[in-house]
Amino acid sequence: MELVDLKIIVTGGARGMGAHFASRLAEAGAKVAVGDVDDEGLAALPQGIARRRLDVSDEADCDAFVAWAHDRLGGLNGLVNNAGIIRDGLLVRRSRSTGEIQTLPTEQWRQVLAVNLDGPTFMTRAVARTMLEHEARPGIVVNISSISRHGNRGQSNYVAAKAALAANTVTWARELAPFGIRVGAVAPGMVETPMTQGMNQKARDALVASIPVGRIGLPEDIWRAVRFVIECEYFCGKTIDVDGGGSMG
Repeated sequence: MELVDLKIIVTGGARGMGAHFASRLAEAGAKVAVGDVDDEGLAALPQGIARRRLDVSDEADCDAFVAWAHDRLGGLNGLVNNAGIIRDGLLVRRSRSTGEIQTLPTEQWRQVLAVNLDGPTFMTRAVARTMLEHEARPGIVVNISSISRHGNRGQSNYVAAKAALAANTVTWARELAPFGIRVGAVAPGMVETPMTQGMNQKARDALVASIPVGRIGLPEDIWRAVRFVIECEYFCGKTIDVDGGGSMG
């Protein structure tokens, strides 16, 4: 698909990678609608990008946003499922100060699954339905998974969501490709975003030392993979790891 032909939604597009994706798409001539809960970030997006508040964990909000984006862009044939949150914590741990056994709060589990798995499901369902109703062909859905899907200490909730999203990339590709809608995924490693910039320097240095290419990724690195998934019309149902070689066995 040519980027200039896209009428595409980017969720979680107010900051970080999502904002970078939205800007790059708009620069290439795509019509872009961004949804996010970050009102300040939405307001700071470049002119020409449509934007509206969106809570992807809310099914009704997703349906309403997709209907709005379709009207605002004059059609719809693309989606980047980028919205995500982390609420890290060990499943079970012993407090060093009190010796008390503590567990991952159920609310933290549910919050991450709601945004990182329910959200992409609600959005993909609504976008695919809209494309079918309006016979928009071809179509593309890009899921942003994570290399954490392979397993990462202290991230039971995040790992579960990102692994499920990679698996559903296969499922949705099988279901939607016959209708002309491809589904693919990109799984970033650690990327330079506002979230990672707040890391402890010692932890950050240890992380960089574990990456074969010797640096943390940039949003542009991930954008290039997203662009490949969009443009390569023979790519479907797979997840691309973009992590500087950090997940190599």
